[in-house]
Amino acid sequence: MDPRRPRRRSGGPFGETIAHGYLTLSLIPKLARDAYALAGFRMLVNYGLDRVRFPAIVPSGSRVRDRATLLSADPGERGMRIVVRHTVEIDGATTPGCVADSITLLVPDRVGVATHV
Repeated sequence: MDPRRPRRRSGGPFGETIAHGYLTLSLIPKLARDAYALAGFRMLVNYGLDRVRFPAIVPSGSRVRDRATLLSADPGERGMRIVVRHTVEIDGATTPGCVADSITLLVPDRVGVATHV
């Protein structure tokens, strides 16, 4: 984001340059890499998102971090399906900039084995 980028003549509804919600959402894979690691799987498949919310604006230049919480881990024929809630927190703010439940399919090293979560 370029904070020098011209805003609407009114200064925009927030009075400052902010990150678009989808930009904040797109940071989750990079932030999650620092939050947790998964090992013992042949492949991780992005299965999608169940729920995405943008409770607060993220001002340009803000420091953010991901708090990841495992909501469920369900074994199946193709592997383990996990749902992780990602809460993108903003330094100095009490409300997160984004909350998203991501679904990932963990394909085991061997077919029929889905144990490492």
